[in-house]
Amino acid sequence: MSTYTLSRGLQRGKAAYKQGHKPGENPWSVSRMVALLILAFLAATWLVPFAWAILTSLKSEADAAASTVSLSPPDGFSFEAYRKVLSAGDIPLWAWNSLLTSVVITFVTVATSALAGYAFSRINFRGRRGLYAAIIAAIIIPPQLLIVPLFRQMLAFDLVDTYWGIILPQAFAPAMVLILKRFFDQIPVELEDAARVDGANRLRVFWSIVLPLSRPILAAVAIFVFIGAWNNFLWPFIVTTDADLMTLPVGLQTVKSAYGLQYAQNMASAILAALPLVLVFLFFQRQIIKGIATTGFGGQ
Repeated sequence: MSTYTLSRGLQRGKAAYKQGHKPGENPWSVSRMVALLILAFLAATWLVPFAWAILTSLKSEADAAASTVSLSPPDGFSFEAYRKVLSAGDIPLWAWNSLLTSVVITFVTVATSALAGYAFSRINFRGRRGLYAAIIAAIIIPPQLLIVPLFRQMLAFDLVDTYWGIILPQAFAPAMVLILKRFFDQIPVELEDAARVDGANRLRVFWSIVLPLSRPILAAVAIFVFIGAWNNFLWPFIVTTDADLMTLPVGLQTVKSAYGLQYAQNMASAILAALPLVLVFLFFQRQIIKGIATTGFGGQ
């Protein structure tokens, strides 16, 4: 085989790799087209309700409650529903409470999950199997069953109507421990052994070698935890009665209850609550997709 032929083959292979298919594979095959059509249909299925919510939030209450469905309302689009929602409640304060609690929950959860996952992956300590089984069992238990004992603990520690009362019960995620353990299992032990030979202790190895190699999965876990903490309604609703400590989902629910059944304002509240999460996904979608593929949820 000549050098020219080999060079051309390598160039075609690189071009095919960049485009996402193997060398010699038809990028417009029937199976690929069917897969793209199915994905487009699923994307449209998700986008239609979101688009409908935006359209409804831009209508007047009369147009939103009309029996005749129309994409273009007779009275035209307006931001009246958003103005009423923003003027009726303390949206900036509730958003700050959600941001503060979600960031702290994310930081604590990622830190504890990474340490626990690394311990299960690398350290053979006494009681390891029993504790690992307990973490797996914790995933099976519905969170609703823990509300009463958690609330009694918060009362005992005088943490009701405090930020810590919102944060601490959400700062442990067994599923994230398992995800990080699985990722740490894939890191070659030889890298850590080389660092141990050079005199690094276990914590230094974890901080200087394991964590830098785990940035994609840590970013994905942080994003998932942040989204869950931001969307959590039930626990902040139970543990807080002070309006100054309410998170955004809880505060918006009180506003909607005061209004009654107001379709446009309800949709405007939902869009305001979901908008930060949409921005998070737009900015970090690459890390989310990479994290899903890394953890094996993508079929790998």
